[in-house]
Amino acid sequence: MCLIMETDDHDGGVLVSPSNFSMVEDGIYRSGFPQPENFGFLTTLNLRSIIYLCPEPYPEENLKFLAANNIQLFQFGIEGKTDPPTPMPKDTVLDALKVLVDVRNHPILIHCKRGKHRTGCLVGCLRKVQSWCLPSVLEEYQKNAGLKWRQRDLKFIETFDIVSLRQCLLSIMYRYHGYGSKRKRLVYEEENVQQPKPQAAKV
Repeated sequence: MCLIMETDDHDGGVLVSPSNFSMVEDGIYRSGFPQPENFGFLTTLNLRSIIYLCPEPYPEENLKFLAANNIQLFQFGIEGKTDPPTPMPKDTVLDALKVLVDVRNHPILIHCKRGKHRTGCLVGCLRKVQSWCLPSVLEEYQKNAGLKWRQRDLKFIETFDIVSLRQCLLSIMYRYHGYGSKRKRLVYEEENVQQPKPQAAKV
């Protein structure tokens, strides 16, 4: 599914969003590869960062746009080949997740080539960090991938082990939301409070 959003800017021009653009969460967006005609729209998002999930070099024109708008580029070179199919690299996805959940990088845009498969896998893993139920996670992936959804992507999302990593990732979010160290210390102390031993009844 390709959804094109067009809005008018203050000068009466038309702002065109990248292909497959949508909001994931407040401050997190996803799309296909931004073209020069999308730059005006992207400026309205006040982006701090872009996560790029392809191995190909970023186009010079796009790099100039990022530099002009003080946007940081995080590139994670994930192959998107289908013949033969290339498995999603778990370690690379984890590294991208750490960038994604760090609110210092928000607002942030995630994109690959078409904003469907590699982007969908990263968003799916984010949903698991957020404790979404698996059917909803997979449904969101399929909705954004359209008719070309891939069974191996669903399997990757389903089997991606987030349990041992969730605490690490959430600690990044807590720290930069301003309720990190003191709250965690309070919880830690509460968990380690020893209950008073029952006293023997005096006769």
